[in-house]
Amino acid sequence: MEEQGSPNGKIKTTGEKLWDSTRKTLHVAGFQANKYKRIVQKKIDLASLHRKIVASHGDLGKLIDDIRESGAPDILAKNEVQELFHTLDNFKADAAALEQEIENIKVEEAPEEEEAPVEEAPDKDPEQ
Repeated sequence: MEEQGSPNGKIKTTGEKLWDSTRKTLHVAGFQANKYKRIVQKKIDLASLHRKIVASHGDLGKLIDDIRESGAPDILAKNEVQELFHTLDNFKADAAALEQEIENIKVEEAPEEEEAPVEEAPDKDPEQ
C-alpha cells in the first residue's frame, strides 16, 4: 500500500486516507442535511406566522367596519383596534426574526470535524 506522512508524524495508508475522506464527506453531508431540516422548520413556522398575519388583517378590517357602522368617532383610537395593531406588530417582528434566522442558517459553514484518536490495529505476524 502507498504510505504518506501526516502532519502529526504518523504514516497513513491509502485505506486510512480513503476512510478519512469518507468520514469528512459524511460529516459535511450530515451537517448540510441538518441545516436543510432547520431551514425547512423555520419556513414552516414563517408560513404559520404569515397565516396569522392574514387572519389578523381580516379581523382588523371587520372590527374597523363594525366600529364605523356603529358610528363611533375616531376608529383608530379604540382599544380593540390598538390591540390588533399591537398583535400585528408582534407577528411582523416575529416573522422578520425568523427570516433573519433562516438567512443566518443559510450562511453557516460546516464545523471542522474533531480528529478522533487513531486506534492502533494489532500487528499481524506476516508469517501466519
